[in-house]
Amino acid sequence: MKSFFAVLHRDLLLAWRSRADLLIALAFFVIVASLFPFGVGAEPNQLRAIGPGVVWVAALLASLLALPRMFSQDHDSGVLEQLLLSPEPAVLWVAAKIAAHWLATGLPLVLISPLLGLMYGLDGASLAVLAASLALGTPILSLVGAIGAALTLGLRGAGSLLALLVLPLFVPVLVFGAGAVDAASAGMGVSAQFSLLGAGVLGAVALVPWACVAALRLACE
Repeated sequence: MKSFFAVLHRDLLLAWRSRADLLIALAFFVIVASLFPFGVGAEPNQLRAIGPGVVWVAALLASLLALPRMFSQDHDSGVLEQLLLSPEPAVLWVAAKIAAHWLATGLPLVLISPLLGLMYGLDGASLAVLAASLALGTPILSLVGAIGAALTLGLRGAGSLLALLVLPLFVPVLVFGAGAVDAASAGMGVSAQFSLLGAGVLGAVALVPWACVAALRLACE
């Protein structure tokens, strides 16, 4: 596991040094979620109805905005080829890069989401479910997005192609995540939505790193 933690530490350090890019994604999340009340009006019931979906869509788009940088910098500098040629298991350092991406981009979205939920008049229980659903759902966004980032690595117009590839795959996560908050607001149980999100995380963790390794080898050939 030394290679995992070494790559994780390196990528987090690089993310901190280029934190302006991360702040752009976070600012995008806040701005998108803040614009909807101006467009639809300030009627409290309407805001409570659309709030979970708006926050989730904003988080999805902000996560998508940061995906192209997951492998592109190492690919351009030649580090990616060296990692693929190293004797260390490629699955470990790919998993470390995905984990670093989530810690740098997904975790801040989770932490700030309750503040945005307050703008939509969500109660305390709904805010807690919103943060918990994002904590379960954003790792899936990073994992599934990593496959798209690896498949489009080095291609012309990679950003647009990446969005076309992964956005349809993000829809189930969006439905279950926003649905959990809606269920909590209606006084219903959220165990079904959380179980599906948890299963999605476990399945993605088990399968995505292997798929990413295969896609990265093709991109570097």
